[in-house]
Order: sequence, then C-alpha cells, then structure tokens
Amino acid sequence: MNVFINKHGVGDVLMVQLTTERPEQTEIESKGDITLIKSSQDGNPVAFNVFHATQYVGEHADGSIELTPELVAKIQEALEKNSVSLELNVDFSPKFVVGHVVSKEKHPNADKLNICTVNVGDETLQIVCGAPNVESDQKVVVAKVGAVMPSGMIIRDAELRGVPSSGMICSAKELALPDAPAEKGILVLAADAEVGSAFTN
Repeated sequence: MNVFINKHGVGDVLMVQLTTERPEQTEIESKGDITLIKSSQDGNPVAFNVFHATQYVGEHADGSIELTPELVAKIQEALEKNSVSLELNVDFSPKFVVGHVVSKEKHPNADKLNICTVNVGDETLQIVCGAPNVESDQKVVVAKVGAVMPSGMIIRDAELRGVPSSGMICSAKELALPDAPAEKGILVLAADAEVGSAFTN
C-alpha cells in the first residue's frame, strides 16, 4: 500500500494505492468522502481516494507519505465512517534494503543488461540491471516491489527484454542522495553492510 497527497495539484485528497498492478479497465464507486477504484475484471479495489483528507489524517506535506500503524488506523477509520467495507492489510517492512549480489550473468537479449541474483535477507530476488559497475559479491541498495522512489516512480514487477525482474538496484542519484556522482552506476555499500537491513539516507 502506498499513500500520496498533492494539495497544490489535486486538492485535499488522500490517494491510496493498494496494489502495484495496473488493471486494464477500472470502475468507480463513491461513498461519502471515499471513491473506490476497482478492477472491472474481478471487482477488487486497486486504489481509493479520501476527500477532505485533512479532517481524517491531519496535515501532511505533498508527496509520498510514510506508512505508520497510526496513519493506517486513521485511514481505516475514515473508511468505516463512510460505510466502506474494506480491511487494510499493510506490509510495514522496509522497501529500501541492503542486498548482496550473489551472482551476475549477461542478459541473453541485451548487451548492456545483466541478470543479477540478489539476497535481500528474507528472500532472493532476480533483478535485471543495466548499471556498468554491477558485480557479484557487492553490497547494494535494493528498492523492492512497492517502493516509491524519490522521483515518484513506483517499483513494480517487470519483464525486461523477456526476463522477469523484481525490484531495482539503485544508484545514489536515483536515491536522491546529496553529492551523488553524475556518472552512471549503482551505489556500492561497504562490505560489512547488513544484508536485509533497512537503508536510510
């Protein structure tokens, strides 16, 4: 689940994304201050908007809002106040974590891409990476599926030139770190960085 607000562009509306998947067709259902966006295929909610958001969740700066149990409880209460029957099941685990590149092999269909196997602590991910400096046995920053990049881009499961990819190995620039180098390349962490731990800049 990802939560956004853009008062200057949209108004006092909380935008809640429940899944990173994009259904081909959607339908809208409104109840009070809640507008549900559902997949036309199965009727399941994929997102919803909370109008007059400030009265439900308080003041927040524009952009992506950090998920906390307190915020989720307020959003759940807003749903209930507007007679919307939807239980929020939220993953509070960090979306930016330290990963260990276990292996790297050339992409069969793209000269500049590599297929990396990356241990992120609780699971091992296959990530297609185009950085020129990625190598096996590196400690790196991984944006897991569902992560919201500083640019606003949401990380989704993808397929790059026919190869599935789950997550992204990040550069300092993509993480909006101060003094990020201009040249292309992922951020390589110290060898003693703890695999699976949250990365905070």
